[in-house]
Amino acid sequence: MSADSTPDHAALADHYATQATAAPASMDAFWMPFTANKQFKASPRLLASASGMYYKTVDGREILDATAGLWCCNAGHSRPRIVEAVKTQIETLDFAPNFSMSSPLPFVLAERLAELAPGNLNHVFYTNSGSESVDSALKMAIAYHRARGEGQRTRLIGREKGYHGVGFGGISVGGLPNNRKWFGLGLPGVDHMRHTLDIGRNAFSKGLPEYGIELAEDLERMVALHDASTIAAVIIEPISGSAGVVIPPDGYLKRIRELCTKHGILLIFDEVITGFGRVGNAFAAQRFDVQPDMITAAKGITNGCVPMGVVMVSDDVHDAFTQGPDNAIDLFHGYTYSGHPLACAAAIATLDTYAEENLFDKAIELGDYWQEGIHSLKGLPNVVDIRNYGLVGAIELAPRAGAPGARAYDAFTHAFHKGSLLTRVTGDVIALSPPLILEKSHIDDIVSRMADSIRETA
Repeated sequence: MSADSTPDHAALADHYATQATAAPASMDAFWMPFTANKQFKASPRLLASASGMYYKTVDGREILDATAGLWCCNAGHSRPRIVEAVKTQIETLDFAPNFSMSSPLPFVLAERLAELAPGNLNHVFYTNSGSESVDSALKMAIAYHRARGEGQRTRLIGREKGYHGVGFGGISVGGLPNNRKWFGLGLPGVDHMRHTLDIGRNAFSKGLPEYGIELAEDLERMVALHDASTIAAVIIEPISGSAGVVIPPDGYLKRIRELCTKHGILLIFDEVITGFGRVGNAFAAQRFDVQPDMITAAKGITNGCVPMGVVMVSDDVHDAFTQGPDNAIDLFHGYTYSGHPLACAAAIATLDTYAEENLFDKAIELGDYWQEGIHSLKGLPNVVDIRNYGLVGAIELAPRAGAPGARAYDAFTHAFHKGSLLTRVTGDVIALSPPLILEKSHIDDIVSRMADSIRETA
């Protein structure tokens, strides 16, 4: 078919719809990420379509989504505004470069995001994922200090159990051993504060754990060891997801902010998971009343339907790069798809959907009901902890002797195949993060189906 010929739209639609919803003839070629490929391909979990709170499998089974896809479909699935915006945009402008030229929507979206962001985070840099957002923010932090004449500030501080994506910067400041050990030494000049997960003192906490604010003082230990004059930034997830949902102790994040300010260290909040209503408000920074210097975000920004990430940057950080001549490039960094028009269209429609349905309030409105629901699982076989905040939850199971992770994986697969429930498993933790459109009846279903799976796989 030539480029200017008229296609049979109905035939094309049928062809691609069939291809997208039928089980593939072979699964050999796709090397799946973060997956035990042999195990998966022996018993596949293939999702063919989605609407609202539910997926459908290739064999037509309806699956209740208790993880918003992968922490990203915060407004549920196949939302009309987003579908229409993406369809219209790809028919109008499929791509425009953003190196020394642009198109309208990146500017429109940036203004919307600046209005949502806390404090003076008035500048938006576009990426394509949370991993790219993190690496971009780390580069910005080091370059910021150099621009201010403090080029010796190159050290980066993360935390044990932190997850900041899979770029070399992200795995270096991250603190998950399996994400680090396979890939060499990572970036030099990185250190880690202790994590805050303390099941011994905080098991079955409802909301913020009572104990652990003193762990923020670990940053003072970093300063004593390395000297503040060498430290560029601290990066923290307000609530970590991939480590098994680790909730910050009451007051911990505010104390970290105080110490960063005291020592002239930039504070980066990694809100790839907590952004866009997951814990209430647009960002966790607002819910916790803590002002970072940068926020990295992705996932919920487009409701998961088109890849996009952002770094939201304070006036002070941004302005340090703009002191040169008018013809000087501010930041020697960017991606071919930064500010992609299709992603921008999806993001704008997503923000419209959040606003129209007051979805940033849902984690607060339903937070108590969600909390009581998942904490009702206490006392089931092998449940050693339950954690929650906003519309995030985790059920930690005691590991089987000699087989860490096996018990939670069995509960996860049972929930999918027998309970028609999509959850997320990390180690021996079942993580939950349902779409913000859920109702109390969905919470009841999630809790009931999860209870059945925990009992059946005990």
